[in-house]
Amino acid sequence: MAIQLPVLQFLQSVALRAERCALVVLTGVEGAAARGVGTLMAVSEGGQWSGSLSGGCVEAALVGEAQRVLASGQAELLRIGAGSPLIDIRLPCGSGMDLLFIPDPDPDAIAMATLMLTQRKPVAMAMHRDGKLTARAAVSGDCTGWSDARFNLRIDPALRLVIAGHGEETRVLARLAFDWGAEVLVLSPDEGIVAKAAEFAKAALLKSPSRHDALALDPWSALVMLFHDHDWETQLLVQALEQTPLFIGAMGSRTTHDRRLEALAAAGVKVADAARITGPIGLIPAARDPHTLALSVLAEVVAAYNAA
Repeated sequence: MAIQLPVLQFLQSVALRAERCALVVLTGVEGAAARGVGTLMAVSEGGQWSGSLSGGCVEAALVGEAQRVLASGQAELLRIGAGSPLIDIRLPCGSGMDLLFIPDPDPDAIAMATLMLTQRKPVAMAMHRDGKLTARAAVSGDCTGWSDARFNLRIDPALRLVIAGHGEETRVLARLAFDWGAEVLVLSPDEGIVAKAAEFAKAALLKSPSRHDALALDPWSALVMLFHDHDWETQLLVQALEQTPLFIGAMGSRTTHDRRLEALAAAGVKVADAARITGPIGLIPAARDPHTLALSVLAEVVAAYNAA
């Protein structure tokens, strides 16, 4: 979940100014909900907060509940909405949410989780009903949900989108992906695009159609190729296919993609490996203007990230 790391960072920033804070965890949902189980929110004793657990319906009320829990010093599992004794906090959708309030969460566990996510490593956190909180590196099989009196939360690194290309499509997609919440890296032979992208994201200049040291992809990363001159693609795609990204896609028609595959075969790429490349890219067929293409591409990449 891309929204989890900022909440953990908020907890650390509040602790640095010697202010108390409560962690709020969405541990269960009855009916429809705007947020998924495992979503985090943090509330300082002064009433500031980070994250959200609804579409804005109950956050102000949750701040009050978090401050009450902070005053008591005792962790609390609370139902709001349907089935809750708190008749003054209602969800317009008629749903119910179970929330675990943890006052003064363990700073060492928060620091470990924050560091690991910053290093793009998945984290498993255990949150007990008595307020105990631990964090460790996540392993295969770790998932979010209750286990007896312990709520387990798995947090994977945020989506990193590497955009290699030139033209307006590259600039528009980079901005849209950044605004969505992805970590963005732009690789381009166009110095103007690199300069514009560097204002809000990471960016590096491609000096030749060859490999690039910045093209490092992990299982939560996606590579999108947006070159009109497809000679720039081959070596970068070969480099990407040697790694384990969640998604590789490239712009162009079906004929262009066939030629792309031929170039990769000539470079020694096996057919099975080249089949990992999605082309043409995007959920909206034949998108031609940069903004529609960017929306189409980002939607496909985010869908792959959520599925993973």
